Amino acid sequence: MQISGITALVTGAASGLGAATAALLSQKGAQVIGFDLPGAVENPASPPPAGVRLIGGDVTSEADVLAALVTIAADDPPLRLVVNCAGIAPARRILSSKGVHDLATFQKTIAVNLVGTFNVMRLAAEVIAQTEPVDEFDQRGLIVNTASVAAFDGQVGQIAYSASKGGVVGMTLPAARDLARNGIRVNTIAPGIIDTPMLAALGEEVNASLAASVPFPHRLGRPDEYAQLVVMLAEHDYLNAETIRMDGAIRMAPQ
Repeated sequence: MQISGITALVTGAASGLGAATAALLSQKGAQVIGFDLPGAVENPASPPPAGVRLIGGDVTSEADVLAALVTIAADDPPLRLVVNCAGIAPARRILSSKGVHDLATFQKTIAVNLVGTFNVMRLAAEVIAQTEPVDEFDQRGLIVNTASVAAFDGQVGQIAYSASKGGVVGMTLPAARDLARNGIRVNTIAPGIIDTPMLAALGEEVNASLAASVPFPHRLGRPDEYAQLVVMLAEHDYLNAETIRMDGAIRMAPQ
């Protein structure tokens, strides 16, 4: 599938993986709708490049997602690519010196990371399914969801995060099978330790230690490398129902 001349929806687009993906897709010729929380849209990590339009909303809200989708005008390029990057990563043990893991934090993590991904996927798929096919095999588009190596190697304190990302991995195959009749592929990227603002907040010493734990190359992953993988998935028409680890061969220790 060609990226030039399409509309793409990227969630979590005000910073990190989403911002890098939106920027690269725009550079490749896509019209990009960047979807993120209103506060993040008002104060993005950096000004969005030309071709990227930021819209505020919550991925868990049907009304907010629909409101973003209806901004695609009849004379705009068709929606063909959706990239779900929005997510949160709280750290809590089931039991700790502070007490039992609060239920609200677990529920919110599942709501944003798993339910939010599903919400955007289902509503965007309906829009993509109404477009004309791009080839003789009736291909119409691609949805890329974001999991994490925590889906497989959950560490101490990652019970909620791992559960939510494991759910994203678990949706990949049935989603691809459900949407095959509509000509929509579904793939998932499971990043390892990526140099994002969330990670930067841990400090240089922690970041250096994390980078050293990556087998090869000995460094943190970059958001632009995630974006590069999204482009590859879009252009490789035979990749479907696949979860790809982008992690430098790391396998996370218990803590």
